[in-house]
Amino acid sequence: MARKPAKPTPQSSPQDNGSPHGGGPEDSTPDAPHTDREKIIAGFMALLAEMPFEEIGFADIAQRADVSLADLRSEFSSKLGIIAAFIKDIDRKVLSGGDAGSEEDTPRERLFEVLMRRLEALAAHRAAIRSLARASRRRLGLALALNRMSVMSARWMLAAANIPAAGPGGMVRAQGLAVLYGRALRRFLDDADPGLARTMAALDRELARGQRWAGFLDDLCLLRPPRLCLPRRRRRSTDDFDREAEEPMPI
Repeated sequence: MARKPAKPTPQSSPQDNGSPHGGGPEDSTPDAPHTDREKIIAGFMALLAEMPFEEIGFADIAQRADVSLADLRSEFSSKLGIIAAFIKDIDRKVLSGGDAGSEEDTPRERLFEVLMRRLEALAAHRAAIRSLARASRRRLGLALALNRMSVMSARWMLAAANIPAAGPGGMVRAQGLAVLYGRALRRFLDDADPGLARTMAALDRELARGQRWAGFLDDLCLLRPPRLCLPRRRRRSTDDFDREAEEPMPI
């Protein structure tokens, strides 16, 4: 799927995501943190890029962020809270990036643009995301918590693409989107191409697969009541269950 140029908005800036077509693994730098909240999130993500999730302690975070333990406690009560705040910041950056497309674009094209914008915002955090993905495979509780965050974030991404995300139908779409986005994210983490060609191809394939399997982007699903937009039944193979067993990645 061809990528459309990003539309400039008053909220966006060159530091947001560099090139409109993505970038290499270490090609963008996050904005310098100013508040304690920002410093804690940045410090935690830096630690996550260097060491396993379970080995990071509160004292480590406070030291890296250059804040006191008291200040850390006043902002966050857990490491999961810091991850949730990071994801919320990424959501906000994507949502402030302007329209995802025109009314003439299909839902799939609009969602493709939104998700590529999200991946571009993550370019400076690939090492931390890899570390978090490894930790989620070791810790079931962490994987479940990350899935909840992923689904919540996916509902905002659907809304940004002007795809209904409310009610039972919206929840089905959000969970499906969390899974397919997670698969595309894995390709993104290893994509050294500055143009992110392999990532875009992988994302396009996953969106096409989701459209065929669940129909959550079908025009009919956008017109029918949510209760009629549940995934269509079909004969399932062992490969389907293997794919569904993969944990969504929430970032």
